[in-house]
Formats: sequence, C-alpha cells, structure tokens
Amino acid sequence: MTPPSAEPTGDLQRFDRVERALHWVNAGLFGVVMLTAIPLYIGSLAGIFGRRHLLVEIHVWAGVALPVPLLLALAGPWGHNLRDDLSRFNRWTKDDFDWLFSSARRLQARVGKFNAGQKLNAAFIGGAIVVMLVTGSVMKWFSPFPNSWRTGATFVHDLLATAIFVVVVGHIAFALTHVDSLRSSITGRVSRSWARRHAPAWLEEMERAEVLSSQRGVSTPLGSLAGSQSRSATADLKANRSVIPPT
Repeated sequence: MTPPSAEPTGDLQRFDRVERALHWVNAGLFGVVMLTAIPLYIGSLAGIFGRRHLLVEIHVWAGVALPVPLLLALAGPWGHNLRDDLSRFNRWTKDDFDWLFSSARRLQARVGKFNAGQKLNAAFIGGAIVVMLVTGSVMKWFSPFPNSWRTGATFVHDLLATAIFVVVVGHIAFALTHVDSLRSSITGRVSRSWARRHAPAWLEEMERAEVLSSQRGVSTPLGSLAGSQSRSATADLKANRSVIPPT
C-alpha cells in the first residue's frame, strides 16, 4: 500500500481499448470518406480514378457507417470510460477559457484530461458527422425532397466538407508534432511528467483516486485508473467536491 505522502510513480491510463479502437476505426472511415470525396469534387481527377459510380457508393456508405462505431462503443458496459470522457468534453472551466484565449495564462492554466482545443475539436467532429449524414442522405436519396432542399443540402455538404478537410489535416499535423499524445492514442498510456505539463488537474484527480483506492484496500495497478479499476474511488471523489475540483 502506498503511503499518501509518497511520490506516485508509473504511467497513467488515458484511454482504454474501446476508446482507442473507436478512434482508429473512425479515423479509417474518415480517411475513406475524404479520399473518395477528392475525385468526386475535382472533376479532372475523376477520369483518372474511373468508375465514378463505385466511388460514390463507397463514399456514401462509409459516411453512413461513421456514427455506428460510436453508438456501438456507447451501447454497453464496455463504454463507461468513453461516456465519462464525453461528459468531460461538455464541462468547461475558467482554466479552459484561459488556455483558449490567453497565451500568457495558458502555461498556468490547470487543464483537465482534455484541453479547450480538444474539446472544440470533439464538438466540431461530432456535429459535422450529424450534419454531413443528414445532408448526404438528402443528396443521395433525393426523391422525397424538393429541389430547394437538395440545393441547400449540397451547399452545406460542400462547405462543411472543406472545413472538415482543414480541421482533419490540422489534427494530423498537431498529432505528429506531439508524439506523446499520439502514442497515447495507440498504447492508451501517458507518463506522469506529460500529465503534469499538459493535464495537471487530471493528474491530481488520478493521484488522489490512487490514494483513496489504497486507503480502501483496493488493489489498483499503478497508472491504470480508468474503468472498473477506479470506479469505487471515482464515486467517492465525485461525492466529495472538496477532494477534487471539477475538471
């Protein structure tokens, strides 16, 4: 049992297997949708690829499939960590706004598991999936809809597609320049030194959960506090607002 005064060691689990699988499956689907969209929007490339009808079908059904992995991940008990992280995206603190709007206060901001940029990215991607699915459905199965709906759906679909390309390319570039964050999407783990620099409020939450777990006699592997291994400790922390500030 680790004494409360001891310096905690070991990595932290940031994402479980369900979250990592969801991330990469969605990344693959987004890749298919974006790659098939390029020759559809740029006529000169369509001739190079050929079989435009096949490209359309792949594009459409990959887009229709985009929400499916998320819904499956949320459907059962295996998605409890994902549901917790989604709730974190909806919680904004003063530190989040400091991180977002003030470069001077960004270094002092006590950011939680996700910073403001990551929260905005998640909100944008989630909303974009819904809008693209609706507008794409109107474009594909257009018979029940008037021409004005089809015209509007095409405009919104094309405009949002451009924004998605910009955001996704920026997301990939950011990930490639932040190797520890990228590694966590593969292994699910981050070092405490990384958490101390980039997510200090979340690190405090996890370390205090470790202390409570050890005091309760719960056997918890170092750094693995996600999911069922920390549910009892997390429940105590949520019940006692004085122990952990909201993140």
